[in-house]
Amino acid sequence: MRQATWSDHGDAEQHGFVQALLEGALPRAAYAAMLAQHYFVYAALEEVGDALAADPVAGRIHFPALRRVPALHRDLTALYGPDWRDRIAPTAPTRAYTARVEAAAADPARYVAHHYTRYMGDLSGGRFFRKAAERAYGIDAGSGTAFFDFPGLGSLPRFKEGYRRRLDGMDLDAAARRRVVAETRLAYRLNADVLADLGRAHARRAA
Repeated sequence: MRQATWSDHGDAEQHGFVQALLEGALPRAAYAAMLAQHYFVYAALEEVGDALAADPVAGRIHFPALRRVPALHRDLTALYGPDWRDRIAPTAPTRAYTARVEAAAADPARYVAHHYTRYMGDLSGGRFFRKAAERAYGIDAGSGTAFFDFPGLGSLPRFKEGYRRRLDGMDLDAAARRRVVAETRLAYRLNADVLADLGRAHARRAA
């Protein structure tokens, strides 16, 4: 799957909004806005994941220690204050993204694609992003970077290796495998749409 979607993965990683955040070229509000949109996506991912926990396909990658919503609660409280729920709302691209995740509840193979796209991306780049955010915005796990910490997983390389083994061992026919690859590509595009919208919004504010 990684090979089949490599160009989509690269495009998402190299998105201009993310690069600007990593370089500290955008205000702290832009970083907070990204985490706010993540909250809506992960709330959908984890709700569907819980519903599919016993599914023979999606259940193979159901790891409670991966949950990001509790960490996002902490980050958003630190960044927006205790009334953070009243201060954030999903953008149109985020609504499209979450709707697609929710629809994947009817097809566990498609849900696997969204799970893989988000969590494996976080595990691969999260530590680097956390350090960049700490450097650029003067924040840490207690004030806005808990999202990037996975204290319950132990060795991240070992966990990722085990995750990929479970992915490779899924009992999927050829049609289901094609759906997973297609949905993974779509997930990368949906994520890029969210980031592009954030980039436009914060470019207008800076103008």
